[in-house]
Amino acid sequence: MDKVKFSFILNGKIVAAEPDLYSTLLDVLRDYFGLTGVKRGCEIGECGACTVLLNGKAVCSCIILAPSVENCEVLTIEGLTNKELRLFQEAFITAGAVQCGYCTPGMILSAKSLLDCKLDLSIKDIKLAISGNLCRCTGYEQIVEAIHNVANYLKQKEVF
Repeated sequence: MDKVKFSFILNGKIVAAEPDLYSTLLDVLRDYFGLTGVKRGCEIGECGACTVLLNGKAVCSCIILAPSVENCEVLTIEGLTNKELRLFQEAFITAGAVQCGYCTPGMILSAKSLLDCKLDLSIKDIKLAISGNLCRCTGYEQIVEAIHNVANYLKQKEVF
């Protein structure tokens, strides 16, 4: 199969890859770079387990052809700062929003994309932001509460 070489910014560092021409971003992130926080779920863009931020926007990496991210910025759960990750982890644990944890990385990245844009959130804003992420364990009330708590914390601190 044909290979294609491209470069992009991954978690703040310029990287290059040379996967098969029709490899998805999910394939490259997991198999080429070993970033297993990006989960392999439905592989058709329905579950959100593979959510990453592409130029700041939450997308399903399973439906993005890898070469299309050339010169773009991709952020995975592994690229969050320790402070960001700890804040989300504590909020999710406190709200009881973690069961199996499979959906959690995608949920957190969808929430981060929203919180990077605005902190004055309604419940509707949060539900819309995570509407592409499925959770079969916790239900969504605890996840919405956790994200709302992160937003309230950030409003007080005004920094991520």
